[in-house]
Amino acid sequence: MGLTENLIMRNTVGDLLRRTADRHPDKVGMVFRDIRKTYAQFNEDVNRFANAVSALGIGKGDKLALLSHNCYQYAVIYFALAKLGAVLVPINFMLRPSEVGYIVDHSESKAFFVEDAMAGAAAEVLTHAPKVRQVGVIRLAEAAAPTGWLDYDALVAQGSPAEPLVEIDDGEVAQIAYTSGTESLPKGAMLTHRGLIAQYMSIIADGEFNPGEVIVHALPLYHCAQLHVFFTPGVAVGATNIIIYAPTPDEILGTVEREGVTLLFCPPTVWIALLRSPAFGQRDLASLRKGYYGAAIMPVEVLKELASRLPRCRLWNLYGQTEMGPLATTLRPEDQLRKPGSAGKPALQVETILVDDDNNPVAVGQVGEIVHRSPHVMLGYFKDEAKTLEAFRGGWFHSGDLGVMDEEGYITVVDRKKDMIKSGGENVASREVEEAIYLDPRVSEVAVIGIPHPYWIEAVAAVVVPKAGATLTADEVTGHCRAHLSKFKVPKYVVIAPNLPRNPSGKILKRELRQAYQDLPKADA
Repeated sequence: MGLTENLIMRNTVGDLLRRTADRHPDKVGMVFRDIRKTYAQFNEDVNRFANAVSALGIGKGDKLALLSHNCYQYAVIYFALAKLGAVLVPINFMLRPSEVGYIVDHSESKAFFVEDAMAGAAAEVLTHAPKVRQVGVIRLAEAAAPTGWLDYDALVAQGSPAEPLVEIDDGEVAQIAYTSGTESLPKGAMLTHRGLIAQYMSIIADGEFNPGEVIVHALPLYHCAQLHVFFTPGVAVGATNIIIYAPTPDEILGTVEREGVTLLFCPPTVWIALLRSPAFGQRDLASLRKGYYGAAIMPVEVLKELASRLPRCRLWNLYGQTEMGPLATTLRPEDQLRKPGSAGKPALQVETILVDDDNNPVAVGQVGEIVHRSPHVMLGYFKDEAKTLEAFRGGWFHSGDLGVMDEEGYITVVDRKKDMIKSGGENVASREVEEAIYLDPRVSEVAVIGIPHPYWIEAVAAVVVPKAGATLTADEVTGHCRAHLSKFKVPKYVVIAPNLPRNPSGKILKRELRQAYQDLPKADA
């Protein structure tokens, strides 16, 4: 297929923006701090950046790693890469430099763009990523770019506003999203243009998005949930998108009032923080009509409080994971209190069942692994065929989560097969924390679990058995973890125990530990 034929029929992430700019050229599409851009202006900035980096040799199939808080520039870079057929590698800015370096190197990123506030850590990151050829800075603080670095502002100023003409197949990779599986090293989920757009269509339909929405994007754009369930679908329908640098309650609530926000997504921890903020009762939140949560179970009492204090705001629960793009199931507003704790039913373009260890469907009410078939699903894990085959065994994508389906087809997640802990909406792999604790020579055994928490929803807890004759305190374990792990992965509770419960085959019974220590947070009250 030639370029002309490709342009006639294709449907890529970059094409979504161009079409929205054609439909709504004069509508304000992007707001960040004092930046207010129409869709025509946003599309032009995207084209300018794309053409400028293309002239520097960044093109189709090349990876660009991006380390930044939310900002307008993040949105421009994301769509520019999509128009070039290049691949975005978004990185969690809470990771340590060595962890960032692993992702940049493993992804084979040719370029690395970083927010100026994080530029100081870039030198250490680059020692772990020798393949990087171009380093660029996003100057949010107006400071000069480091010597030899690309400057985002200069690139946009010098680039052509013309639409880049690149032959891109819809099935090509648009993004590699690194997810912390149960292993200590993250896996790169390859998300294609076709798969992402299928997911956008699902959330636009199930989430009832429309062009009149004013959407706050407060959670990090490196997260698939904010980037692909809310931001890009918001662009696709022509909504006004308000980008917030960091999700503080005052900033979110003030923005809702000032901009007349209609749609807001937060994990339960942030919804709780909003409810507890003095500003909640002081701001006019009447414009807010649609609220979404995910990444963890929303406590029923919090749902009731939200319904009482935001009576005109309908709520959705969204469940999924990075490999699904990430949406898999939705719990609609009318089911929030009727099916509390449920993840709902499969999204528009998703087929979901529960299976046993032999990949056979389980009966209603029986625990099984949640598996999916969908055009949303990733292409596979980058440079990891074995894990890809394992995830796709039996003709289904295996989520690794265990659930129960009721008579009406509603799914409730009951456990995480791979011991993933979701604390404050962030994934924490228990094995990674365990391996860090094992670096202390005084540790004989350790089991890391997630326990219910009133704020974090799930808190990381470590049960540690010292070696015979060794002295070890909880504070020492915590201090050791701070030296080896990102802050959000450090256990909030440490228990020094004489032994760990095991089954007859010797496997540690983490379920018993969760039950035994589920009341630890009550001591904080």
